[in-house]
Amino acid sequence: MIDKFTILVPHVLMAIAIWRLLARQDLDHDPNFPDPEPIQPPKRRRRRDA
Repeated sequence: MIDKFTILVPHVLMAIAIWRLLARQDLDHDPNFPDPEPIQPPKRRRRRDA
């Protein structure tokens, strides 16, 4: 029983820590790099009707 408990507790704590890290909004923001410009979809050309 104690062996399962010593394995289970650290894994549960690591899962909680990872869950909290993934929920952070500033995880992908690095202040040393400027924000990239948003990607614009290519403009559609209009067909000329003859």
